[in-house]
Amino acid sequence: MTLTPETEATVPSPTRERIVVGVDGSAHSRLALARAAQLAAESGSILEPVIAWQYPMMANALVLENWSPELDAGVTLRDCIRDAFPAGVPEWVKPTVVPGPAAHAIIEASRGADLVVVGSRGHGGFAGLMLGSVSSACAEYAHCPVLVMREPVGAGHDDRRRSASAAVAH
Repeated sequence: MTLTPETEATVPSPTRERIVVGVDGSAHSRLALARAAQLAAESGSILEPVIAWQYPMMANALVLENWSPELDAGVTLRDCIRDAFPAGVPEWVKPTVVPGPAAHAIIEASRGADLVVVGSRGHGGFAGLMLGSVSSACAEYAHCPVLVMREPVGAGHDDRRRSASAAVAH
């Protein structure tokens, strides 16, 4: 079989690389997913989009019937993946939904991975921060190199401190 760029990504390999990408449905995580998908397709890597879920902390013991944060996370992940692959999701995409804090889930998924890709900001925290707590923790504690995706310069923010759209840490 002759390998072409189209077939190379579908050929199983015992030493196939794995790219983990953190997804939470935010614009930055969608940017990270798009970049990770591009890198995985180009390198023939397995793409593992990871989303984490937790029950929210509540002041009272209100039990919400018919609501599952795990199912919501799965729907968010599925929708993000479908948006990233409008022609159909390739077999080399292996989505993962895990309980717990997002940073911990991504850091654990980074064991044995070749690259982690995260957005610089997610849904939580303070909008003015340059780097979110999850991306910061991943950059510091992941078990492989980390690519932190930021929105491109000029994409809605006049922040002259941004000189690049991505930062790599390891």
